[in-house]
Amino acid sequence: MFIDRERELAMLEERYSSDQAELFVLYGRRRVGKTELLRAFCQGKRHVFFVADLGSEPLLLAAFSRAIGEHLLGPGVPLAFSTWDAAFDYLTDAAQTERLVVVLDEFGYLAQANSAFPSILQRLWDTRLKDTRIFLILCGSYVSLMEREVLAYRAPLYGRRTGQYLLMPLDFNEATLFFPRYSPDDLVTAYAVLGGTPAYLRQFDDHRPLLENVRDRILTPQTYLYDEPRFLLLQEVREPRSYFAILEAMARGNTRPNEIAQAAGLGGGAAAMPYIKMLMQLRLVERRVPATKRHPHKSRKGIYRIGDPFFRFWFRFVYPHRSALEEGRVDQVLEHHIVPRLDQFTADTFEEICRRHIWRLKLPFIPERVGAWWSAKGEIDTVAISDEARAVLVGECKWSRKPVGTDIFEELQRKARLLQREGSWERIHYALFSRSGFTKALQEAAARQGVILISPQDLVQGAADGK
Repeated sequence: MFIDRERELAMLEERYSSDQAELFVLYGRRRVGKTELLRAFCQGKRHVFFVADLGSEPLLLAAFSRAIGEHLLGPGVPLAFSTWDAAFDYLTDAAQTERLVVVLDEFGYLAQANSAFPSILQRLWDTRLKDTRIFLILCGSYVSLMEREVLAYRAPLYGRRTGQYLLMPLDFNEATLFFPRYSPDDLVTAYAVLGGTPAYLRQFDDHRPLLENVRDRILTPQTYLYDEPRFLLLQEVREPRSYFAILEAMARGNTRPNEIAQAAGLGGGAAAMPYIKMLMQLRLVERRVPATKRHPHKSRKGIYRIGDPFFRFWFRFVYPHRSALEEGRVDQVLEHHIVPRLDQFTADTFEEICRRHIWRLKLPFIPERVGAWWSAKGEIDTVAISDEARAVLVGECKWSRKPVGTDIFEELQRKARLLQREGSWERIHYALFSRSGFTKALQEAAARQGVILISPQDLVQGAADGK
């Protein structure tokens, strides 16, 4: 099942139609759907699709030779090249007059088998391939390796690539397509639990209640998702114990380096930063600053949090209770540790969904920055700013089981006045996001004052309409 990725497919098709030699780099975390995207793109096109694996260089070259023979000559037609030069000479001839897509998937394994492989490919590109009609795609899951060996300034292939794309997990709008039978509430909760990684979304069955899926597909030992974060980290990092401790500390609400380090047993914040930076390279941890900061990299108000919802869920609810789960007490963990806290846990992801939804709203200004705002005096869940238009939108997100009333709007107005002291915005607009709707009094006040009211149904409808 291949869902969405229309934008990425269109981007690849545009490159393909250039009819010039292309060296394109596609990279991203494991399970994010890179291989499925490239297979969908290659359908109906003349192509060679090679997926590298752990192994020696001779074994990889032999496998590459077989892939060339099978794709260009037919199943069972043997080819055996003695060198990479010979293999790419064959591809050079095959791409002289006709477009040929060549995918080197899991490129990191090739670089690991022979550290000189990027340099070999650079030479082959410069002397042979750049003058053909080849569309060469390098695809890799080791994000840090791809950025270091392919995209970095000092990398051999720097300056040769004609394009690159970091494939990210699906956003909420795209992820809802996996569960057409779920209610808007369940769609938000499912996204809070699984995030947007396609391989994780496929594990849930929307014919079954959400909590049953959580119990049977995540909490039950030996299932695919039960150990997934552990396996992924073991593949990507050394000293996994320290990374696990940091992620568990973040999952429990610690956001500043000193807090994280102390909770993880690593001493001070300086000791934790190398691990945090590596997790950021893997796109598992993100740094956030208040939306009012025009230069985020210079801000001292940065906080760190797990950016991937599934990793956030796993380190919050699975990792700390592995002993009980291994003993078969799955229902007890679900009932006593997850169900009472699931709404509170989901509220954080609901805020993220609302922030992304702001970009789809028809506002009287075009936002330059969207995020949250906090200070010692208060915080605002969603903030959209246009310094050029001197306008700001502020919003509150409530994932609660009672309707939002005028008291919430009045409190938001109070916090907006605090926010206004940090900028020179002449116009303030308001939005309220609520799981359980709005009181009649608030609806009347919103109609008079132009306040935007948004429910989960609106978020899902926006996804269906492509807004």
